[in-house]
Amino acid sequence: MCGRYVLIDKLEAYEQRFNAAAGPFSVHIRLPNYNVVPGALAPVITNDKPDEIQFFRFGMTPFWAKKPMYLINARAEGDHNADDDPDYHGAKGIISKPSFRKPIRSQRCLVIADYFIEGPKKEKLDKPYLVYLKRRPFAMAGIWDQWADPNTGEILYSFSIITTTPNRILQKIHHHRSPVILHERDERQWLEAGPLASITDLLEPYDSDEMNAYPIGTRIKNPRSNDIELLEPLGDPVEQDVELRVVRELKLQGMGYTRRDERKE
Repeated sequence: MCGRYVLIDKLEAYEQRFNAAAGPFSVHIRLPNYNVVPGALAPVITNDKPDEIQFFRFGMTPFWAKKPMYLINARAEGDHNADDDPDYHGAKGIISKPSFRKPIRSQRCLVIADYFIEGPKKEKLDKPYLVYLKRRPFAMAGIWDQWADPNTGEILYSFSIITTTPNRILQKIHHHRSPVILHERDERQWLEAGPLASITDLLEPYDSDEMNAYPIGTRIKNPRSNDIELLEPLGDPVEQDVELRVVRELKLQGMGYTRRDERKE
């Protein structure tokens, strides 16, 4: 599953990267957000407004629900692959799940992120790792829905992150799932209408060679914790990494560092 992730940039950086403008509501949103938790408002780009960054609640409530729900993840395999076999290549059962069959067809979104947090299947966030790509920010494949509160009529917009089988990096930290991370070339395809098969073909693990992870402290478990120190490494990356020093980059950004100043160490 993917229940925590990280947004370290100002909104302007995401607008530039995704060529989308944020609406006036964005002034009320906290960014950076070093600990995006279920229930938080977070930036997404939806298929019906592909040139706009909106803020939806993390944890989807289906339109038919009688009360609010928090479906933070949607399994690409649906009810298949119950044993979380990392080599599974069978049917994408998400297309027939009651909560997801409508959104996967017509309500898809890009979930913007810089890093995400995972832990072993058993220890979970008692042994957390920060997982990062060799490019950021990136987009996770999401689905969204619109729900009307039957008591107040208030409209809630919310989203889930689609997960799939773990790649080599996630397996090394003994986690059984991975968010679907889209290649930049596939982001527009994810938002556009097209054959369902071409959409579900994108629900695959991300290239392990473009990803790494390192251990962090357990303060990330507390949803009220939200500072850059949460991302401090407590050990080496799970695979040798000579190109990236994520926390150093973050600290330099706080001193006026920009991408033009990047140097390999």
